[in-house]
Amino acid sequence: MQRWNGWGHQDIDVPLRPAALAFLTAQLGAGIRPVDAERDAVCAAIPPSRLDNNMLMHLGARTDPALRLRHSCGQSLPDWLRLRHGVPGQVCDAVVEARNEDHLVAILAHAQELGLRVIPVGGATSVVGHLTPPVDDRPTLAISMQGHARLRAIDHTNRLALFDAGVSGPLLEAQLHSHGYTLGHFPQSFEFSTLGGWIATRSSGQQSRRYGRIEQLFAGGRVLQATQTLELPPFPASAAGPDLREWVLGSEGRLGIISQAWVKVRRKPAYERFHAIFLPNWQQAVDAARTLAQSDIPFSMLRLSNAAETQTLLRQAGHENSITWLERYLRWRGCGQDKCLLLLGITGEAAQCRRAERDARDQLQPFGAVAVGIRMGEVWKQNRFRSVYLRNTLWQYGYAVDTVETACTWQQTSNMMHAIEQAARTALASDGERVHAYTHLSHVYSSGSSVYSTFMYRLTADYQHNLQRWQRLKTAVSNAIAEHGGTISHQHGVGHDHEPWLRKEKGTTGCDWLQAVIDRADPHGLFDSGNLLGKPAQENRP
Repeated sequence: MQRWNGWGHQDIDVPLRPAALAFLTAQLGAGIRPVDAERDAVCAAIPPSRLDNNMLMHLGARTDPALRLRHSCGQSLPDWLRLRHGVPGQVCDAVVEARNEDHLVAILAHAQELGLRVIPVGGATSVVGHLTPPVDDRPTLAISMQGHARLRAIDHTNRLALFDAGVSGPLLEAQLHSHGYTLGHFPQSFEFSTLGGWIATRSSGQQSRRYGRIEQLFAGGRVLQATQTLELPPFPASAAGPDLREWVLGSEGRLGIISQAWVKVRRKPAYERFHAIFLPNWQQAVDAARTLAQSDIPFSMLRLSNAAETQTLLRQAGHENSITWLERYLRWRGCGQDKCLLLLGITGEAAQCRRAERDARDQLQPFGAVAVGIRMGEVWKQNRFRSVYLRNTLWQYGYAVDTVETACTWQQTSNMMHAIEQAARTALASDGERVHAYTHLSHVYSSGSSVYSTFMYRLTADYQHNLQRWQRLKTAVSNAIAEHGGTISHQHGVGHDHEPWLRKEKGTTGCDWLQAVIDRADPHGLFDSGNLLGKPAQENRP
C-alpha cells in the first residue's frame, strides 16, 4: 500500500546514515520533528460531499473521505503540510474510477449536465499543486485513471504502441518488455506516475538524451470531452498546419481527458552502463558537460552535480572508509574540495557503446576528468526511484525538502545556478534559519541545460509557519529563475504553484492565445481545475 501522507510504499524506508545526519545538523541545526496528524482525524475534518445521492448514483462515484483526500493531494510540499498537520483544505466531492472509454464519456456527459468540475487523476505524483480543487461553491469530481491501463495494440512494423493513458510506468514497461520493447521514459516518479500525466505535464525521463522527452515519444492519441473527441493520428510527420499534439502536451487537464496514446518504442538495449567521473571544479565541469552535449556521442544520460551536491551525496553514501580513500585519490588526481560528480549513461548496442565510452573519455580528458568506474553509477541506477523516499525520513528528523527546476542557455547556466541557490539561502534569513541548497544539471542539450536545485531547511511545529516559509522560499527561487531568463518549469509542469510565473514567461499575447483555446475547447468550464492560467472568468462562459 502507498503512504497516505508521504512518498511511496509503506514498507519501503530509506535510512539517513549517521554521517549524513551529522552533516545536515552542522548545516542547519538540529531538527525538531513535527507531530503528525492521524489519518482518521484528517478525514474527520473533511466537509461532507456537496453531491446528493441521486447525483452519485448517476456518476457511480464514491464519497469516502480518505478516497477524496487521496485524489486531492499530490506530492508538493504544501500537499505534505496539509496532510501532516491535519489541515485538509479543499478536497474533491467524489471520486469515480474510469473503466473504459465509454464509461469516461458517460462520466463527462453526466458531470457537465450536473454542472460539476472534473479533475483527472493518474498517479497523484504532481509536485506543483495540480490536484487541489479551486476554492468555490462548485462541486468537483475526481476521475481516477489508474484502472484504464491496457496495452491496446503493438505495431511492430512502425515501432508504435497504443496504451490507455492511465497506465503507470512499471505496468507500461512490463507490457512492452513481453514484446521485447521499452519506452525508456524514466522520471523519478516512474513507479507511480502515468502515461497521461507525462503527456499532460510535458515530462522528461532521466535518460531522455537517448529516448527523448515525452513530446518526442508521444505520436498521437485521443482526447475526450463531454460531447466531442479529438483524434490525433500517429503520423510520422506532417506539414498540415500546427501540430495539435502540441496543444495536448502540457495541457494539464484543461482541454479534456487524454484517454489513449500512441507512443514510439524501441528494442530493449543490449548494453547499459553508468560511469562516475569527477571534475576539478564547476567551471571545468560545466564546460565538459557542454562539450559532450554538443558532440555526436550517443550517451543516454548526463547528470552533473555541483560541488555542494557532490559533497552532500558523498556524505549520504555511508561507507566512510571507502569515501575517505576515494577523496584522497581524487585529491591526488587534482579533484579536491570543489570537485563535481558527473554520471554518464551509455545505452544501446554493445559495440556502439564501447566506442561511445572511448570517445567520451577522449572528450573529457582536457577538463581534468577522473573516471572512477561504474560502481557509483550502478548504485545510482539501483536507487534511482528510491532516493525520493529520503523525503519521508528527513521529515521524521524535522527537515523539509523541496526542489525547483528550470532550463536555460549555456551562457546562463552558471549564473542561474548561483542565483537560485543564493535566493534560497537567504529566503528564511528573517526567521534566523539557514537553507542548504545544491544543484545538478539533469538534462543537457546542444543549446543549454536544465538546472535542478534542491533545498533543505528546518520545520516548525506550526502549519502556518511551515506554509509561510515554503511560500517565501518558492517565491524567492521562482523570481530568480524568471529574472535570469529561465523557464519556470523544465519537467514538472505548471499546476497552481507556477501560474504567476507562467504569465510572465508567456506574456500577455501568449496567455491570451492559451485562454482562447481553453475557452473554445471547454466552453462550460468542465475542466476548470485552475491549472496553467488559473480560473477563467465566469462572465466569459456561455
